Amino acid sequence: MFVMTIDQRNSRESVDRVPVLIERLSGVSTLLAFERSIGDELQGVLEDANSVVEATMLALRDGGWHIGIGVGEVRQPLPQHSREAQGGAFIAAREAVERAKKSGNRVPVSVYGAIPSKQIDAAESVLRLLGGLVMARSAAEWRILDQLTPGQRGTQAEVAESLKLSPQAVSNAVRRSGWLEEWSGREAAALLLELADQTVAEWS
Repeated sequence: MFVMTIDQRNSRESVDRVPVLIERLSGVSTLLAFERSIGDELQGVLEDANSVVEATMLALRDGGWHIGIGVGEVRQPLPQHSREAQGGAFIAAREAVERAKKSGNRVPVSVYGAIPSKQIDAAESVLRLLGGLVMARSAAEWRILDQLTPGQRGTQAEVAESLKLSPQAVSNAVRRSGWLEEWSGREAAALLLELADQTVAEWS
């Protein structure tokens, strides 16, 4: 399984943004929903690697967060709240978020496993590459991208008409933002996370 621990950056110098991010992550599929764990942190337990990638991109887009992804075992049966759960994935998530805090100018996401593996390292690298694309986008680009449907052709013309933009303007925004590359890369990141999870399960 996967545990995500997300810590607010510079929380002493800004307002509490945990409730806002919890709301934004409410549509992500989880085993135990994201909720405040302690102080300015939130935590959730996930089973699906695609959902982990989705939550990571949402948090990076929101900005101002250190994101730790722990891969490992979660003790059964699951309690009602993630803060009451235990297992190697929680220890790994704590290590991951502490590593993310030391990322400096790099994308603040880290993946750590109860069992180290090349797949975990590769998943972290891909998520950071994708995160760089997401964090660099402008509000004008998001205005366009939010109306596009991944994997569906022909929508750029519809979005251009809806926003009263030229098709070329929409096409340029898609190209500059790396939107197509992001969605292709999401599949790669999810696959690597799944392989990492399988490695942990085999050694447990």
